[in-house]
Amino acid sequence: MKNWTVELPETVVVTGTASGLGKEISRQLLDCRVRVIGVDVGPAAEDAPDGYVHVQGSVSAQSTWDTVRDLLDPDSSLGYVGSAAVLKVGTLLDEDISTWRDSWETNVFGQILALRTLLPVMIEAPHAAVVAVSSIDADFGEQQLAAYASSKAAVSAALRTITLDYARTKVQFNVLAPGPMRAGLFERHLASAGDPDKFLATREARQPRGRITGVDQVANAALYLLSPASSALLGTTVTADGGLTTGFDFRTGAEGSSA
Repeated sequence: MKNWTVELPETVVVTGTASGLGKEISRQLLDCRVRVIGVDVGPAAEDAPDGYVHVQGSVSAQSTWDTVRDLLDPDSSLGYVGSAAVLKVGTLLDEDISTWRDSWETNVFGQILALRTLLPVMIEAPHAAVVAVSSIDADFGEQQLAAYASSKAAVSAALRTITLDYARTKVQFNVLAPGPMRAGLFERHLASAGDPDKFLATREARQPRGRITGVDQVANAALYLLSPASSALLGTTVTADGGLTTGFDFRTGAEGSSA
Protein backbone atom coordinates (compact mmCIF):
# COMPACT_ATOMS: atom_id res chain seq x y z
CA MET A 1 0.00 0.00 0.00
CA LYS A 2 1.06 3.59 -0.65
CA ASN A 3 1.43 6.14 2.14
CA TRP A 4 -0.61 9.31 2.36
CA THR A 5 0.54 11.87 4.90
CA VAL A 6 -1.77 14.46 6.44
CA GLU A 7 -0.81 17.46 8.52
CA LEU A 8 -1.97 17.81 12.11
CA PRO A 9 -2.26 20.86 14.38
CA GLU A 10 0.80 21.66 16.48
CA THR A 11 -1.27 21.62 19.69
CA VAL A 12 -4.49 19.74 20.36
CA VAL A 13 -6.68 19.94 23.45
CA VAL A 14 -8.27 16.56 24.22
CA THR A 15 -10.80 15.96 26.98
CA GLY A 16 -11.37 12.67 28.76
CA THR A 17 -7.77 11.53 28.38
CA ALA A 18 -7.80 9.16 31.36
CA SER A 19 -9.55 6.39 29.44
CA GLY A 20 -11.36 5.31 26.30
CA LEU A 21 -11.38 7.35 23.13
CA GLY A 22 -9.75 10.43 24.65
CA LYS A 23 -6.80 8.37 25.85
CA GLU A 24 -6.36 6.72 22.44
CA ILE A 25 -6.61 9.99 20.54
CA SER A 26 -4.02 11.48 22.86
CA ARG A 27 -1.70 8.51 22.32
CA GLN A 28 -1.94 8.72 18.54
CA LEU A 29 -1.36 12.47 18.52
CA LEU A 30 1.70 12.12 20.74
CA ASP A 31 3.04 9.43 18.42
CA CYS A 32 2.82 12.07 15.68
CA ARG A 33 4.74 14.53 17.91
CA VAL A 34 1.74 16.76 18.45
CA ARG A 35 1.64 18.66 21.74
CA VAL A 36 -1.39 17.42 23.67
CA ILE A 37 -3.16 19.31 26.43
CA GLY A 38 -5.20 16.66 28.18
CA VAL A 39 -8.18 17.56 30.35
CA ASP A 40 -9.65 15.11 32.84
CA VAL A 41 -11.11 15.08 36.34
CA GLY A 42 -8.47 12.53 37.28
CA PRO A 43 -4.76 13.20 37.79
CA ALA A 44 -2.13 12.75 35.12
CA ALA A 45 -0.50 9.35 34.76
CA GLU A 46 2.87 9.09 36.45
CA ASP A 47 4.49 8.01 33.19
CA ALA A 48 3.03 10.82 31.06
CA PRO A 49 5.12 11.09 27.87
CA ASP A 50 6.98 14.12 26.59
CA GLY A 51 4.69 16.56 24.83
CA TYR A 52 1.74 15.89 27.13
CA VAL A 53 0.43 18.61 29.44
CA HIS A 54 -2.28 17.61 31.88
CA VAL A 55 -4.99 19.89 33.24
CA GLN A 56 -6.92 18.28 36.05
CA GLY A 57 -10.45 19.58 36.44
CA SER A 58 -14.06 19.26 35.39
CA VAL A 59 -14.93 20.22 31.82
CA SER A 60 -17.98 22.00 33.24
CA ALA A 61 -15.87 24.39 35.35
CA GLN A 62 -14.79 27.72 33.88
CA SER A 63 -11.52 27.60 35.84
CA THR A 64 -10.50 24.47 33.93
CA TRP A 65 -10.86 26.22 30.59
CA ASP A 66 -9.18 29.39 31.79
CA THR A 67 -6.13 27.24 32.57
CA VAL A 68 -6.25 25.56 29.18
CA ARG A 69 -6.63 28.85 27.31
CA ASP A 70 -3.53 30.24 29.00
CA LEU A 71 -1.54 27.28 27.64
CA LEU A 72 -2.44 28.00 24.01
CA ASP A 73 -0.34 29.89 21.50
CA PRO A 74 -2.51 31.68 18.90
CA ASP A 75 0.45 31.76 16.52
CA SER A 76 0.42 27.96 16.22
CA SER A 77 -2.16 25.66 14.67
CA LEU A 78 -4.68 24.37 17.19
CA GLY A 79 -7.19 21.57 17.62
CA TYR A 80 -9.86 20.60 20.11
CA VAL A 81 -11.41 17.17 20.60
CA GLY A 82 -14.23 17.01 23.12
CA SER A 83 -14.45 13.35 24.06
CA ALA A 84 -15.16 13.53 27.81
CA ALA A 85 -18.58 12.08 28.57
CA VAL A 86 -20.79 10.66 31.27
CA LEU A 87 -22.83 7.52 30.59
CA LYS A 88 -25.16 6.17 33.24
CA VAL A 89 -27.53 3.26 32.64
CA GLY A 90 -31.10 3.44 33.86
CA THR A 91 -34.76 4.06 33.03
CA LEU A 92 -36.64 7.28 33.62
CA LEU A 93 -38.69 6.15 36.60
CA ASP A 94 -35.89 4.21 38.28
CA GLU A 95 -32.84 6.45 37.92
CA ASP A 96 -32.07 9.44 40.09
CA ILE A 97 -32.65 12.80 38.44
CA SER A 98 -28.96 13.55 39.03
CA THR A 99 -28.24 11.16 36.14
CA TRP A 100 -29.75 13.72 33.78
CA ARG A 101 -28.03 16.69 35.40
CA ASP A 102 -24.64 14.99 35.35
CA SER A 103 -25.03 13.85 31.73
CA TRP A 104 -26.01 17.27 30.43
CA GLU A 105 -23.52 19.12 32.63
CA THR A 106 -20.57 17.13 31.27
CA ASN A 107 -21.67 16.05 27.81
CA VAL A 108 -23.27 19.32 26.69
CA PHE A 109 -22.25 22.23 28.92
CA GLY A 110 -18.66 20.96 29.05
CA GLN A 111 -18.39 21.20 25.27
CA ILE A 112 -20.05 24.61 25.09
CA LEU A 113 -17.92 26.07 27.86
CA ALA A 114 -14.79 24.78 26.14
CA LEU A 115 -15.73 26.40 22.84
CA ARG A 116 -16.77 29.72 24.42
CA THR A 117 -13.35 29.91 26.08
CA LEU A 118 -11.08 28.53 23.38
CA LEU A 119 -12.76 29.72 20.20
CA PRO A 120 -11.43 33.33 20.35
CA VAL A 121 -7.90 31.94 20.42
CA MET A 122 -8.61 29.37 17.72
CA ILE A 123 -10.03 32.02 15.39
CA GLU A 124 -6.70 33.86 15.53
CA ALA A 125 -4.66 30.70 14.82
CA PRO A 126 -3.34 29.94 11.30
CA HIS A 127 -5.37 26.72 11.35
CA ALA A 128 -7.79 25.34 13.90
CA ALA A 129 -10.17 22.40 14.04
CA VAL A 130 -12.96 21.43 16.42
CA VAL A 131 -14.05 17.81 16.73
CA ALA A 132 -17.03 17.40 19.05
CA VAL A 133 -17.55 13.76 19.94
CA SER A 134 -21.22 12.85 19.86
CA SER A 135 -22.64 9.36 19.39
CA ILE A 136 -24.91 7.37 17.08
CA ASP A 137 -27.30 7.58 20.04
CA ALA A 138 -27.85 11.22 19.08
CA ASP A 139 -30.06 9.93 16.25
CA PHE A 140 -31.05 6.45 17.41
CA GLY A 141 -32.64 5.42 20.68
CA GLU A 142 -30.89 2.89 22.90
CA GLN A 143 -32.56 1.29 25.85
CA GLN A 144 -31.67 2.58 29.33
CA LEU A 145 -29.60 5.45 27.92
CA ALA A 146 -32.12 8.28 27.61
CA ALA A 147 -30.04 10.85 29.50
CA TYR A 148 -26.90 10.02 27.55
CA ALA A 149 -28.65 9.92 24.15
CA SER A 150 -30.46 13.21 24.70
CA SER A 151 -27.23 14.95 25.71
CA LYS A 152 -25.45 13.70 22.61
CA ALA A 153 -28.31 14.88 20.41
CA ALA A 154 -27.93 18.33 21.97
CA VAL A 155 -24.20 18.35 21.20
CA SER A 156 -24.78 17.46 17.55
CA ALA A 157 -27.49 20.08 17.10
CA ALA A 158 -25.48 22.79 18.83
CA LEU A 159 -22.37 22.16 16.74
CA ARG A 160 -24.28 22.40 13.48
CA THR A 161 -25.50 25.87 14.36
CA ILE A 162 -22.18 27.01 15.84
CA THR A 163 -20.56 25.90 12.58
CA LEU A 164 -22.85 28.18 10.57
CA ASP A 165 -22.26 31.09 12.94
CA TYR A 166 -18.47 30.81 12.51
CA ALA A 167 -18.18 29.31 9.04
CA ARG A 168 -16.33 32.37 7.69
CA THR A 169 -13.49 31.90 10.16
CA LYS A 170 -10.55 29.56 9.55
CA VAL A 171 -11.87 27.08 12.11
CA GLN A 172 -13.08 23.66 10.96
CA PHE A 173 -16.07 22.30 12.89
CA ASN A 174 -17.23 18.72 12.67
CA VAL A 175 -18.90 16.07 14.78
CA LEU A 176 -17.59 12.55 15.29
CA ALA A 177 -20.30 10.03 16.15
CA PRO A 178 -18.88 6.69 17.30
CA GLY A 179 -20.87 3.54 17.80
CA PRO A 180 -19.88 0.82 20.27
CA MET A 181 -16.13 0.64 20.99
CA ARG A 182 -14.30 -1.81 23.25
CA ALA A 183 -13.24 0.99 25.57
CA GLY A 184 -14.46 3.48 28.12
CA LEU A 185 -18.22 3.98 28.09
CA PHE A 186 -19.01 0.72 26.28
CA GLU A 187 -17.02 -1.25 28.82
CA ARG A 188 -18.96 0.37 31.67
CA HIS A 189 -22.26 -0.35 29.90
CA LEU A 190 -21.11 -3.93 29.41
CA ALA A 191 -20.17 -4.30 33.06
CA SER A 192 -23.62 -3.13 34.13
CA ALA A 193 -25.40 -5.84 32.10
CA GLY A 194 -27.00 -8.74 33.95
CA ASP A 195 -25.23 -11.19 31.62
CA PRO A 196 -22.14 -9.45 30.18
CA ASP A 197 -21.19 -12.38 27.93
CA LYS A 198 -24.63 -12.47 26.34
CA PHE A 199 -24.67 -8.67 26.06
CA LEU A 200 -21.34 -8.68 24.22
CA ALA A 201 -22.30 -11.56 21.93
CA THR A 202 -25.52 -9.79 20.97
CA ARG A 203 -23.74 -6.53 20.28
CA GLU A 204 -21.08 -8.23 18.18
CA ALA A 205 -23.66 -10.19 16.20
CA ARG A 206 -25.57 -7.09 15.18
CA GLN A 207 -22.42 -5.45 13.74
CA PRO A 208 -22.24 -6.03 9.97
CA ARG A 209 -18.63 -7.21 10.30
CA GLY A 210 -19.40 -9.29 13.37
CA ARG A 211 -17.09 -7.35 15.68
CA ILE A 212 -17.08 -4.22 17.77
CA THR A 213 -15.16 -1.34 16.19
CA GLY A 214 -11.72 -0.73 17.68
CA VAL A 215 -11.15 2.47 19.61
CA ASP A 216 -8.00 2.99 17.54
CA GLN A 217 -10.10 3.03 14.37
CA VAL A 218 -12.37 5.74 15.73
CA ALA A 219 -9.34 7.74 16.88
CA ASN A 220 -8.01 7.59 13.31
CA ALA A 221 -11.20 9.34 12.16
CA ALA A 222 -10.72 12.04 14.81
CA LEU A 223 -7.19 12.74 13.62
CA TYR A 224 -8.40 13.09 10.04
CA LEU A 225 -11.01 15.64 11.12
CA LEU A 226 -8.27 17.64 12.87
CA SER A 227 -6.28 17.85 9.65
CA PRO A 228 -6.61 20.48 6.92
CA ALA A 229 -7.05 17.47 4.61
CA SER A 230 -10.65 17.26 5.84
CA SER A 231 -11.44 20.87 4.87
CA ALA A 232 -14.22 19.77 2.50
CA LEU A 233 -16.15 18.65 5.59
CA LEU A 234 -17.82 21.42 7.58
CA GLY A 235 -20.53 20.97 10.17
CA THR A 236 -20.97 17.38 9.18
CA THR A 237 -21.25 14.27 11.31
CA VAL A 238 -18.79 11.48 10.60
CA THR A 239 -20.36 8.24 11.78
CA ALA A 240 -17.71 5.81 13.00
CA ASP A 241 -19.74 2.76 13.94
CA GLY A 242 -18.43 0.00 11.68
CA GLY A 243 -21.60 0.15 9.59
CA LEU A 244 -24.02 -0.46 12.46
CA THR A 245 -26.47 2.25 11.38
CA THR A 246 -26.08 1.62 7.63
CA GLY A 247 -29.22 -0.55 7.61
CA PHE A 248 -31.98 -1.73 9.88
CA ASP A 249 -31.85 -5.51 9.51
CA PHE A 250 -28.78 -7.65 10.06
CA ARG A 251 -28.62 -11.38 9.51
CA THR A 252 -26.91 -12.04 12.81
CA GLY A 253 -24.98 -15.28 12.71
CA ALA A 254 -25.03 -15.42 8.90
CA GLU A 255 -21.90 -14.65 6.94
CA GLY A 256 -22.42 -12.45 3.94
CA SER A 257 -25.62 -14.22 2.88
CA SER A 258 -28.01 -12.50 0.52
CA ALA A 259 -31.79 -12.40 0.69
